[in-house]
Amino acid sequence: MKTQVLHPTGLKSQAVSFKALPPLSLYIHIPWCVRKCPYCDFNSHEARGDVPEAAYVAALIRDLEMSLPLVWGRKVYSVFIGGGTPSLLSAQAIDKILGSVRMLLPLDVNAEITLEANPGTVEAEKFKGFREAGVNRLSLGIQSFNEVHLKALGRIHNSAEARRAVEIAQNHFDNINLDLMYALPQQTLAEAEQDVRTALEFSPQHLSCYHLTLEPNTLFHRYPPSLPDDDASSEMQQRIEALLAEHGYLHYETSAFALPKKQSRHNLNYWQFGDYLGIGAGAHSKISSHDSVLRQARYKQPQAYLDQVAQGNPVQTENKLTRDDLSFEFMMNALRLNEGFSAELFQERTTLPLMLIRKELEQAEKGGLLVRDSRRIVPTELGRRFLNDLLEIFLKESM
Repeated sequence: MKTQVLHPTGLKSQAVSFKALPPLSLYIHIPWCVRKCPYCDFNSHEARGDVPEAAYVAALIRDLEMSLPLVWGRKVYSVFIGGGTPSLLSAQAIDKILGSVRMLLPLDVNAEITLEANPGTVEAEKFKGFREAGVNRLSLGIQSFNEVHLKALGRIHNSAEARRAVEIAQNHFDNINLDLMYALPQQTLAEAEQDVRTALEFSPQHLSCYHLTLEPNTLFHRYPPSLPDDDASSEMQQRIEALLAEHGYLHYETSAFALPKKQSRHNLNYWQFGDYLGIGAGAHSKISSHDSVLRQARYKQPQAYLDQVAQGNPVQTENKLTRDDLSFEFMMNALRLNEGFSAELFQERTTLPLMLIRKELEQAEKGGLLVRDSRRIVPTELGRRFLNDLLEIFLKESM
């Protein structure tokens, strides 16, 4: 018998009714990388030979043009160019993409425009070109400054290249994120702490510190390495959080730390259940209209995506969310925020009254996983550390 996932409102499917639409972001996916990392479960594909840059850029622009009816007239507040490794593309390609975005969409004058880069694909002139194209925030996938751990993670850069990449980035950008990972194969507490201390030498505006997890359909999942146990990885997490707090970084989301006013606006829009249009191979969208919320996914394989764009149909799957779906999806995102969310935001982004999940909120509160008053719901430290357990309270299953 098939198990059906039900969501916590207990309501029958019916149309939503938004008084105001959520903020809108744009995500642009570049699917190629130099080498697939053994832990990576993102839609990334090793570039075998030259990347079909011109054809892919043209497809992205056509994809955006075909998507305009869904977002007509809505201002875009952030753009994120992710991957894969977007820095494989030339600065001219990024300039053409962003030029088309500005032509086709009302881009906010203060829009945050982020591009992900791999230290192993860094060139000084390319970074300069990205900045001139309009990128104003750079996210560098450092992962570790330790040679042994970089090798274990299958990264194509070494420690010296990682440091050099940050230095080059700082010559052109004043808003930089560094991605780090901890609980790596054979990693000690001292090594995890040293990675963060090395990153802090550069005073980045933002740090993302991710716990390595063995995701399905990855090489690490098929051939698991020896990882620190739960107690050791928890100690690493606590030490990293304390160290970053000592240096003035706000821990505002599960894995995100920022200097004051330097939180990622694009990612905050996800976590606050805003809207986003995703273009490119495998990109996902969540688009609200006044009476519905639509989810879409593009074709994942780069060639299939190119072929389908040429045929005028890059969307592989789409479905409208029911009112039953909305509250769980909201909680799945908003409970990642350390400051939680307001009752008003829940109602604004789902069209549902908070009373509809009153029993679930009471259960989570009794379990010490969140605290609340009439205005705000906030996950506790225990709730943040056992986020999956907290979310399960809001997810019900029925045969």
